[in-house]
Amino acid sequence: MPGFTGFPPGRNPFVPLPEQFFTHVLPEIDDLSELKVTLHLFWLLSRQRGTPRCASDRELLADPLLRRALRRRGDPRPPEERLRAGLELALARGTLLRVRVRVDGDVVSWYFFHSARGRAAVERLLGGEMAAERLLEVEGLGDAGRGDPGARAPLLVEIERPNIFTLYERNIGLLLPMVAEELRDAAERYPEEWLELAFREAVQQNKRSWSYIRAILRRWEADGKGEAHGTHGRHTR
Repeated sequence: MPGFTGFPPGRNPFVPLPEQFFTHVLPEIDDLSELKVTLHLFWLLSRQRGTPRCASDRELLADPLLRRALRRRGDPRPPEERLRAGLELALARGTLLRVRVRVDGDVVSWYFFHSARGRAAVERLLGGEMAAERLLEVEGLGDAGRGDPGARAPLLVEIERPNIFTLYERNIGLLLPMVAEELRDAAERYPEEWLELAFREAVQQNKRSWSYIRAILRRWEADGKGEAHGTHGRHTR
């Protein structure tokens, strides 16, 4: 690996970081993917002008610099998986906010920093005060990425339910990478309603542990009690 030759002399472009990142966020981050994704977003969004300042998942997936940063010797996971893990951990921590928009049948996610500006942009999008098409303009697509805009339905902003990582952080505690893998599997296996109900039952019973919640989900799956818990059907792999 070639060594870094040092920063060039003179004035260099800089990326502003809030002090709270160093005092509140950084001491709690123990996953390298989350750290790299968060820092890359600070750099990426600092280069944007106007409102909103955000980045889509497909933009991040196609970013060669970020993909290079996420490659790790000895880790068999591809950069795409490490990116998803880093984003989910940052969302669960509350560093990022996410808005999902249905674009031509696909769901695209845009990520904002959890700041006053980011919250305001998300609220305007969810409230319909800002057109979702504005996100395509930020991404550099606009109408060019959507074919004939008159022949397509308006973009739909989807209100996101609390994901399993957020539920874990709010009700159990700090999310560790090893647990994150189990949570991701559970999110694919069980309906969102089951997850929310299972976490709620654990809190009501004062059994705030993933093992207890996992046991609830497995019992519901085995007993077929979906309808009794207000759900319809179940996810399959």
